[in-house]
Amino acid sequence: MKFPGRRKLKHYFPVTQANSNLPKSEVQPSKDTYIVGLDETIVDVIAAVEDDFMARHGIRKGLSNLVDTETASKIYRELLAEGRISDHFAGGTIGNTLHNYSVLADDKSVLLGVMSNSIMLNSPEYHYICHTSSKVDMSHLQGVAGDIGRGITLISQDGERTFAIAPNAMDDICPEVVTEEIISNASAFVTCAYPLRHANKPIKATLMKCLELANKHNVPVVLTLGTQHLVEEYCDEIKQIIKDYVSVVAMNEQEAQALTGQSSVLLAAQTALDWCDMVLLTAGAEGLYLCGYSDDVHKRETTHPIKSAEIADFNRWEFSRPQRQQDCQSPIKVYSHIDPYMGGPERIRNTNGAGDGALSALLHDIAANGFHQQQVPNSSKHETKHLTYSSFAQVCKYANRVSYEILSQHSPRLSKGLPEREDSLEQAYWAR
Repeated sequence: MKFPGRRKLKHYFPVTQANSNLPKSEVQPSKDTYIVGLDETIVDVIAAVEDDFMARHGIRKGLSNLVDTETASKIYRELLAEGRISDHFAGGTIGNTLHNYSVLADDKSVLLGVMSNSIMLNSPEYHYICHTSSKVDMSHLQGVAGDIGRGITLISQDGERTFAIAPNAMDDICPEVVTEEIISNASAFVTCAYPLRHANKPIKATLMKCLELANKHNVPVVLTLGTQHLVEEYCDEIKQIIKDYVSVVAMNEQEAQALTGQSSVLLAAQTALDWCDMVLLTAGAEGLYLCGYSDDVHKRETTHPIKSAEIADFNRWEFSRPQRQQDCQSPIKVYSHIDPYMGGPERIRNTNGAGDGALSALLHDIAANGFHQQQVPNSSKHETKHLTYSSFAQVCKYANRVSYEILSQHSPRLSKGLPEREDSLEQAYWAR
């Protein structure tokens, strides 16, 4: 039976040949191309309230308030009963990144974290699952008796935003939940610096186990830094983790300055490359930078206009493909920069998640490289080891375009891939 519309398969049912293999939603490590991410699972709740509501619950207006589980549950129940909640958003920087990766790649990813054993209809946990791509494999989540994290945004009548944050059980994932097989077969392992705040919680030990397994099996580790204040507080520990384990660091300009002490984003990236193989640096209205290494014998000169800043002619070799420093006989540092797509959206609806969107595009290209190598092992593209399928400049374009899409909408999570009208651009991108 044929069905209308654009489909990858000619028939919905295999009517002309026997096929006992049914599609699986869960990742099959030995067969699938996928990435793995470790995150603090949290749901963002948006609600409009009066000032006396916040005063009654001991919430300080205009600030981020850390509240206990009981207080968060009481606030949530009251908001729900009075119909004040306007939106639920699945949150978490890595959860956002995995979701966006699976939307862009139309392929699987694996989320490591926790989820409540008991999920009620319309509960925050229910909304987390509903707002996450079905391509994100949640079968490796650890069940917990309590709630996952809740970030409640209270909007008062004057437009002021106040936050009540309850970690609940989001940091309770134990190292035993992580299997070596799921890490060793991944195209990349991605995580954030937030678990470093919780030395007394299981999630930090779980993070360290994942990092060890990824390095053991030569799986690229991607670290996103979180916030400027977090980097300032844990700067030495973050630096050491980057030096010991990390291939790719993703950060914004404030986090870059906190990490390296450099106010120039270009010099900050240059400094960070002494510790890792690649830097993805989003710089707001300035655009984004992708910096890394290429072997001198494989460098490719750009045809774009040459740019100079603190580093002269810094983008000269941006048509090169990124490599790990360890895979280069004569490594050179390569820098690429791109201005915001079409100057940026006419109206920015949401700045939360733009960096995560850019990172998901980079992860897609890293996974595409591994997939292509499996499918076409004798391709000239794999005569030497590269970290991505495409050049620095092309990955910049892709990451920039995804960031634009995030900035243009209310949610940090994509509801669909890039617009179909850009199919020709995407085809040209992948053909490069």
